[in-house]
Amino acid sequence: MMAPREIDELSGVETTGHEWDGIRELDNPMPRWWVWIFYATIVFSIGYVIYYPAIPLISTATSGVSGITNRSLLEAELTAATAAKAGLMEKIVQTDLESIRQDNELSRFAVAGGKSLFKVYCSQCHGSGAQGAPGYPNLNDDDWLWGGDLETLYTTIAHGVRNQDDEDARISEMPAFGADLLEPAQISEAAEFVLKLSSQDHDAQKAEAGAVVFAENCAACHGDAGDGGREFGAPNLADGLWLYGGGRAEIAAQIRTPRHGVMPAWRARLGEASVKQLAVYIHSLGGGEKTAAE
Repeated sequence: MMAPREIDELSGVETTGHEWDGIRELDNPMPRWWVWIFYATIVFSIGYVIYYPAIPLISTATSGVSGITNRSLLEAELTAATAAKAGLMEKIVQTDLESIRQDNELSRFAVAGGKSLFKVYCSQCHGSGAQGAPGYPNLNDDDWLWGGDLETLYTTIAHGVRNQDDEDARISEMPAFGADLLEPAQISEAAEFVLKLSSQDHDAQKAEAGAVVFAENCAACHGDAGDGGREFGAPNLADGLWLYGGGRAEIAAQIRTPRHGVMPAWRARLGEASVKQLAVYIHSLGGGEKTAAE
């Protein structure tokens, strides 16, 4: 026979017989409302297992009476979203870029879609805020190698830069002047002249000699004043914006053995509508230029 349980003197409640460090556990029953809720959760879980897919099997799971899954709900939502935007996507394909920008509905749709596309396909190089990085242009400012109007942006995005996939890709190749084209001293002088063009500290005597080197070897693409040439994709050397750095060593290195970036041709990958959306979105960032007609 079990020994009778003790009664706690203060509360008058029977103890469970458990004791730890002089503390005895009271045998208080659970509140009835809590017990009924516990029973209800058991009943609910049984009903849930029957109604929804729930029990994992080797390669699948029980389908449940409803057959509803998160995957099926997502597919339904994606199908509905695709159907909802199909008309606008087709309208974007059929509409010229400037008309898209002028149409409030199309413009909002294009900017929203272009922003999403940019995060997926462009931010890895140009940054999540399109601020650029060494070797990758900042798309927020107004310094453009080939131009920043809608049509020019579209062409650059659609065909890319220096890639092997699109015959209409932008091509601009700067010679490696360190490969027997210029002497090391001439490269140093040309770098000093570029520092002068961009209003940086420079050696005046070297810059004077560098002006001759520049005129004979660089001005054909970069212009006599070094303000760039968009027909060649030649950057402006007279401002403070640089792809590979604007210090003396960086400029000399770029003259000696220039680096050339590569950009994919996105129209073949994303389609006409997506490229137009990207062009409109990038143009809206603040650095986009007006068209010639404007």
